[in-house]
Amino acid sequence: METTSLLGNSSSSNKKQQKSVTQSLFSGLGSLISLLPTGTVFLFQFLNPIITNSGDCRPFHKYLSAALLVVCSFNCIFATFTDSYTGSDGRKHYGIVTTKGLWPAPSSESVDLSRYRLRVRDLVHAMFSLGVFGVLGFLDKNTVSCLYPMMGAYDDLLLKVLPPIMGVISGTAFSIFPWKRHGVGY
Repeated sequence: METTSLLGNSSSSNKKQQKSVTQSLFSGLGSLISLLPTGTVFLFQFLNPIITNSGDCRPFHKYLSAALLVVCSFNCIFATFTDSYTGSDGRKHYGIVTTKGLWPAPSSESVDLSRYRLRVRDLVHAMFSLGVFGVLGFLDKNTVSCLYPMMGAYDDLLLKVLPPIMGVISGTAFSIFPWKRHGVGY
């Protein structure tokens, strides 16, 4: 039996609408997750509390924390310049994106490797991936209390406002420059 609400909508149409909203939410979340190399983010989230001693740092911890940020930032940039293809042997091959195509990639008769060349959207994606990881990494509570513990109340506002702003800006940029690569870590 179908019930009708005060607005005249049936419960079955409400369920369809909720299902559509839920599907689009998960689809958007899946797209957002694919914008950063998940292995790098997982590695940072796993190692950061250990390396920063949960925010109670000595000078040694500060150097290790800075090194972790540099390595993970480099990996975010590097991973955006990788791509993969399925060769004529049926196996997945990875390579580094260059202006001429993938390098070093074994030659394959069925795949034109020159179509995997470097494009402007790769540079935009690398820049915004670094920006998103920078916000994630540098504004992590353990990193903040380890590397710059003298942040005041005004700076606490920065910690709350900057991540959503960076999310909106990078989300807009990723919509304008869609990501087509299937590289290492994605």
